[in-house]
Amino acid sequence: MNLDDLTGLIKVWAIDRGLNTTDPSKQMLKLAEEHGELAASLAKGRKKAKVKDAVGDMYVVLTILCMQLGIDIEDCIEAAYEDIADRKGKMVNGVFVKESDLQ
Repeated sequence: MNLDDLTGLIKVWAIDRGLNTTDPSKQMLKLAEEHGELAASLAKGRKKAKVKDAVGDMYVVLTILCMQLGIDIEDCIEAAYEDIADRKGKMVNGVFVKESDLQ
């Protein structure tokens, strides 16, 4: 199944449960929780399945947060890609640093 189809299913799932109209601040807390699970999985060297689960959960939470805020996650992803598409920079200590931050 492709990402567009999965995102659509996530949206239907959220609407069926009334999550699309709840308080975005609560969804942000859920995102922080899922981020913590991802960080813990990486820090503890857990199996890829745990990391995969955490990343997937974060995408679900972000999709619902966008619904609550009245924006499309697809638009967010497109805008982010447009920002990085022509970005130049270099790796510093294993982290990509954009050119404007190197000066």
